[in-house]
Amino acid sequence: MIDGVIFDVDGTLWDSTDVVAKAWNKAIMDNSNLKTAITGDTLKSLFGKTMHEITSALMPSLPFEEQTRIGYLCFDLENEMLRKEPGILYPGVRETFAALSKKTRLFIVSNCQCDYIEIFLETMGLTSYVTDHLCYGQTQTPKDETIALLMERNHLSQAVYVGDTQGDYDSCQKAGLPFIWAGYGFGNVPDANFRISGMEELLPLLTQMNAFV
Repeated sequence: MIDGVIFDVDGTLWDSTDVVAKAWNKAIMDNSNLKTAITGDTLKSLFGKTMHEITSALMPSLPFEEQTRIGYLCFDLENEMLRKEPGILYPGVRETFAALSKKTRLFIVSNCQCDYIEIFLETMGLTSYVTDHLCYGQTQTPKDETIALLMERNHLSQAVYVGDTQGDYDSCQKAGLPFIWAGYGFGNVPDANFRISGMEELLPLLTQMNAFV
């Protein structure tokens, strides 16, 4: 029996890459001399990495301090724009959250910046379904450690994680909890033991795994 389901956000619950690309291009153009042409597809290959890994990949010619300065401006504008122009919720997420929350507690752990998860939950109308969430912006630690911290503070011992990238899988291996691959997302996880091709498959899969009494 599980005592919680922990979700990734990007590539698992929604796709915000086009809006985020727009925010990053504007923030970089307004605050540096860099010539950028960041696209949603560019970000799909980077989402799942930490904030500092993303800024380094997108601005490799800049010193670390400048990457960090501009990166935080990008993240701030990203949050601002997403409040007005939210990402696209994947099919079945709302219905799955409503049904699954009646059986167990739901959580979110992401490598995103502060306020990003809150914006996702508020704009998508999902706040009431989620017990707790934690992100890299708060912990500044690798995802496996962020997962462990969330589990500790919520007294979880039998949680499962739903994510879409190899990094998510690796983090679960380190944290010691089962991983369910969202195969419709941004990444490829060939070693995943469990897979869903749509969020509507999650509850039946968990039931098949004897996750509930």
